[in-house]
Amino acid sequence: MNRRTFLSAALAIGSSGTLVAAPKEKVKIVSSLPRTGSAKGQTDGIVNAIKLALADFEKVLPFEVTYLDRDDSAARTGTWAAEKEQAIAEEAVDDGDVMAVIGPFNSGAARISAPILNRAGLVQVTPAATMPGLTKSGPSSDADEPDKYRPGKKITFCRVCPQDGSQGPLSADFAVEDLKVKTVYVIDDKQLYGLGTAAAFKSRCEELKVKVVGHESIDVAQSDFSGLAKKIKKANPDLVYFGGTTQSKAGQVAKDLHAEQVNCPFMVPDGCYEQAFIASVGVATLDAMKCFVTIGGIDPARLKGAGADFAKRYKEKYKTAPDGFAVYGYEAAAVVLETLRTVGKKDREAVRKAVVSTKDFEKGVLGKWSFDADGDTTLQPLTVARIEKGKFRAVKVMGTK
Repeated sequence: MNRRTFLSAALAIGSSGTLVAAPKEKVKIVSSLPRTGSAKGQTDGIVNAIKLALADFEKVLPFEVTYLDRDDSAARTGTWAAEKEQAIAEEAVDDGDVMAVIGPFNSGAARISAPILNRAGLVQVTPAATMPGLTKSGPSSDADEPDKYRPGKKITFCRVCPQDGSQGPLSADFAVEDLKVKTVYVIDDKQLYGLGTAAAFKSRCEELKVKVVGHESIDVAQSDFSGLAKKIKKANPDLVYFGGTTQSKAGQVAKDLHAEQVNCPFMVPDGCYEQAFIASVGVATLDAMKCFVTIGGIDPARLKGAGADFAKRYKEKYKTAPDGFAVYGYEAAAVVLETLRTVGKKDREAVRKAVVSTKDFEKGVLGKWSFDADGDTTLQPLTVARIEKGKFRAVKVMGTK
């Protein structure tokens, strides 16, 4: 947009003959997240952060932005539902005012929405879906990944969060470097996210010459894992790793391990980095265990500069400290909003191209980063936290130079 066009768009002649600001053109941003169930605590943080970003960018945007907070979960299960995710994606495609989608939260949901949005050339930026195959081929990916999510033969799926291809290996590095483990027992929930993190963790352990004394997949419909806990106790590992989430019974696994006196450290990925996991196990039980939780990225309490300012402002506004997902919610919104500012026109393809070609982005809260050729962020750190007295206490950041 040249200067003359911009001025004519920004000003109009009022009834009195004076120049007045012309109404801004309207655009929409949609988020697709599970807004019911145990993930609500995490998605509340993402939504709060998106709203904070909107307030921060409002004055510099050439558009009036409407934000639509959509729920992709089913009330009967409290988890994401394929039919809900599909409906949200299709609704976004059909609404010509929608310029970007933020989400989804779950990798399985991303497998539903990504090809729908890709066919329409509508960009999406996820703050939380971490399955490697969504963007890259690799040992944990299906043979047709990520091509099957790109039927339009272009990149539309981006993520501002680290992917599991880094979380699993860095978790193994921490186990070896800091916990000095020699043997591990790996559990997964047979779901996309859990399988991916567990496979990456196991593979890196094998590279590091750590003996994998067992690998089991659980049935998440079960309510008791004491039999598995007895088997693990007999194997006597130095660490138990569970690839899964709070919703896929991580808490019950932890309780049963403790009940069977499996006294080695227990490690879980960022699908358990929420108060719901602590509540599902119990503070006293977790204090008696050595429980470590990893999260892709840097703990908000350790952010500096713009990140520290964001954490302060978030706490002042919402009366609670932001978690890691809230940080990525802000970053996802910030990259979309800055793109709308710089593109300056209501054009999905122009917005898509600008988002996926983001380089040296510094308008958010994470510092300087870029999207690589596959839509992944170049920032891939991992925070390892220990649960103590019902709180996550960051103990180390991995993967930073």
